[in-house]
Amino acid sequence: MTRTSTPDIRVAVSTVIFSLRPGAESRDASIVLPLVRRTREPHEGRWALPGGWVDADENLEATASRTLAETTGLAPSYLEQLYAFGDVDRSPTRVVSIVYWALVREDLSRTAEKHNVEWFDATDLPPLAFDHNHIVDYALWRLRNKVGYSRIAHGFLPEDFTLADLREVYEAILGRRLDPANFRRQVESSGTLIPTDRFRTGSHRPARLYRYNQDVELADRGPLPQ
Repeated sequence: MTRTSTPDIRVAVSTVIFSLRPGAESRDASIVLPLVRRTREPHEGRWALPGGWVDADENLEATASRTLAETTGLAPSYLEQLYAFGDVDRSPTRVVSIVYWALVREDLSRTAEKHNVEWFDATDLPPLAFDHNHIVDYALWRLRNKVGYSRIAHGFLPEDFTLADLREVYEAILGRRLDPANFRRQVESSGTLIPTDRFRTGSHRPARLYRYNQDVELADRGPLPQ
C-alpha cells in the first residue's frame, strides 16, 4: 500500500521558564512564567510560550537558548529538555515542538519586563495558543515531582540563602505549607547544604546563610550529554 504525500514536518523549540514572585496581597510566593503575545496567525493576539524554529545547523539546546534570548532576554540558570509534543492537530500545519523548561531567579526574571512579554501565575493562565496550556501543566507536574529528589530548587535561589528562603521555594512549588522544624531536619540531614559563617540580620533574630553542595547535581538529567 502506498502512502499519500504529506506536507513537510517542521520542528520548533519552546521553553517553559519558571521563576518565583512574592504575592501581591500576601506573603506567599507563587510560581510564575513569561508569555509572549503572538503578532500573527494562527492565534494572533493570544499568549504563547517563547520559542522558534530550529535552524538546520543548530542543535536543540542552542535553539532554546537563542530563542529565549531573542524573545525575553533571559539566560536561565537551569535548562533541561522536557518532552516532545507532536499531536497531528496541535497546529494548522504539521509541527513537532521540542519543549525545554528553565528556572531563573526573581532578580534576573525582572530583565524580561519588555514589550510583548508578560509574566503570569503558572496555575492561573488564560487560554494559550496551540497546546501550550497542556505543556505548562506538564512542566508544573515535572517540577513538583523533581523537587522531591533533586536540588532543583537551587535554580530559584542566589548562591547564599536561608532555610526560610529555601522553604518558601518548596512551598511555592508544592502549593502547601511545610512545618519549619521538620523541613530544617530533613534538609540539614540531606547532605545537599553547606552552612556558611554568615548570617542575615533584620527585624528578626539572625538567620544563618547556607549554600548548596556543588558536588550534588542540580537534577538528574539521565544519560543525556551535559
